[in-house]
Amino acid sequence: MRQWRLLLTRPQEECEALAATLSEQGIHSASLPLLAIEALDETPAQRSLMLDLDRYCAVIVVSKPAARLGLDRLDRYWPQPPLQQTWFTVGGATAAILQDYGLNVHCPAQGDDSEALLELPELAQALQVHNPRVLIMRGEGGRELLAERLREQGVAVDYLELYRRQLPGYPAGELLRRIRAEDLNALAISSGQGFEHLRQLAAEDWPQVAELPLFVPSPRVAGQAREAGAQRVIDCRGANAAALLAALREAAENNY
Repeated sequence: MRQWRLLLTRPQEECEALAATLSEQGIHSASLPLLAIEALDETPAQRSLMLDLDRYCAVIVVSKPAARLGLDRLDRYWPQPPLQQTWFTVGGATAAILQDYGLNVHCPAQGDDSEALLELPELAQALQVHNPRVLIMRGEGGRELLAERLREQGVAVDYLELYRRQLPGYPAGELLRRIRAEDLNALAISSGQGFEHLRQLAAEDWPQVAELPLFVPSPRVAGQAREAGAQRVIDCRGANAAALLAALREAAENNY
């Protein structure tokens, strides 16, 4: 494999876990978290959503922070979760958190994105009820495609927004300084908002940053990056470590 030297941009805890996995494969990485998770205070409306959890035929959890914070709320109001309820996630790592709790969870085998989730036959089956309702647990904003497609099918959708992602306060020029100081030759992001924060932090240095290979989790984020001027975008078709490693290997073989 090409000697990648990769900049990781996930929340700190996730960067640490991913860096350890990459190191086992001989891949050097440096961490510059671009997503700081801030839990949101519960509102009366959100409390009502949780108290009425049993009216939803399916619950969709879109990220690991949403899973952890959502389970905290579940513990508070539902000592025994609704028995016949099916839970869904976009990625396997999020599903593992819910499965460890004992929930009935489904996620796409291939592709950590909304499109893959919407194609799951288990989701279609869960929606085969009278007046189907779905609860989406997420951060502030994002994953609008899920609700749009479900509503097109006549499904009522509610959001439970549990956190916001913020860009940590780095000094101007920090992104390019870290890239040069550690001789990094590629970057990895895990979401559309992660890319937005990357672009924001790069600021006037974006033309130089945009020349580096950029590993992204989905076609949607790949399009977002190309539209912003990123010159070498690699779609990992997933946000987990296995998808990133596979993409790194393929890019190296293709001399990307």
